[in-house]
Amino acid sequence: MSLPLTGIHVLDLSNVLAGPFCGYHLARLGAEVIKIENPNGGDLARRLGADLQRAKRLQGLSFVAVNAGKQSVALDLKSEAGREVFFRLVSEADVLLENFRPKVMERLGLGFDALCKRNPRLIYCAISGFGQSGPWSARPAYDQIVQGLSGAMSVTGDAATAPLRTGFPISDTIAGLTAAFAISAALVEQQQMGRGRFIDVSLLEATIAAMGWVVSNHLNGGVEPQPMGNENFTAAPSGTFRTATGPLNIAANEQKQYRTLCDLIGRPDLKTDPRFAKREARKLNRGALSDELNAALSCRPAEEWEALLNAAGVPAGCVLTVPQVLREPQLLERGFVETLPLDRAGEPPLRITRPGFRLDEAFPVPALPPSLGANTERWLARLGYTYPEIEHLIASGAAGTPRQGGAHFPRVRPATDGAA
Repeated sequence: MSLPLTGIHVLDLSNVLAGPFCGYHLARLGAEVIKIENPNGGDLARRLGADLQRAKRLQGLSFVAVNAGKQSVALDLKSEAGREVFFRLVSEADVLLENFRPKVMERLGLGFDALCKRNPRLIYCAISGFGQSGPWSARPAYDQIVQGLSGAMSVTGDAATAPLRTGFPISDTIAGLTAAFAISAALVEQQQMGRGRFIDVSLLEATIAAMGWVVSNHLNGGVEPQPMGNENFTAAPSGTFRTATGPLNIAANEQKQYRTLCDLIGRPDLKTDPRFAKREARKLNRGALSDELNAALSCRPAEEWEALLNAAGVPAGCVLTVPQVLREPQLLERGFVETLPLDRAGEPPLRITRPGFRLDEAFPVPALPPSLGANTERWLARLGYTYPEIEHLIASGAAGTPRQGGAHFPRVRPATDGAA
């Protein structure tokens, strides 16, 4: 099949999560994504994940999650020869993606101004913790740090548990999606107008932007956001309730849904109770309303309530674990989990999740995540290097391949890696 980004070439210099997550989406949409990695270990995520043996082979499960379908070229960008190879790659690229701290690429002589002279059509996307400017720009940033600084942790949990981080690196993830969106938009302009762009993605700003309703209520309504646990600040009853077997989420946000809920749980009197009869009254008395609903819901299992409420038009859902939801027919039927080609004989196959959308044709299953430097020699040859020149680049440590350990040089630290 022809994918939307077929023919687009992306140089991905990023590490761990935000940038690689962006690059993964571009790759699944058809772009040729070439990871540019240092020969001494490559992307830090290669050594992260629950399977220690895979991590020792530089194929950690954290790396597997967001790097399928990509290529790997190992270059020492601190060497003159390595930079020359990189310049040739840039000349053929449509997009460059990196997540070093601001000014690192400039110090290497590889900043946007230098590269766009060689390729005026280049879209250069820099992901960092706080953006390329401002008093915090030079600060190191991990996902956890940004979650705290953004205000997200202050509204996560309840009065007893907040501040609380989310159970996954949400700031890195949102920044990766933000970058993919911005790059895709810039590619439209590039194809139409032939111009490049510099895209400055900030984890902090991407996270705050995703908190739109909370931020708007403060900016325009003077409300200081508070942690409300599993309650929805926009409506009641809308939150997590107790049943005979476990928690159940119910979102009776509309008046009709609330009245239907009262009838289904055998409490029609709650429809006319002055504390709960109207939307704003329910929000003011949400604690008392939750007590009434918890008592009524305790007579049946969560699964029965879920089916009964949804059939009547009241949104409801059990609170599932990750293993539980991945076994649900909804995801199985839509092919959300994909099995990659077999890695090694005798080992279980690797499985990954596809992007959170489908096209009108099925996504092809991607290739396995690349071994470090797997595509170095092929790209050197494609760029015009002779066999003796290729051997010299590898022997000198300017380039690395799986058959050769590569050079040992100080690793340039990314601006954010989400490993915390």
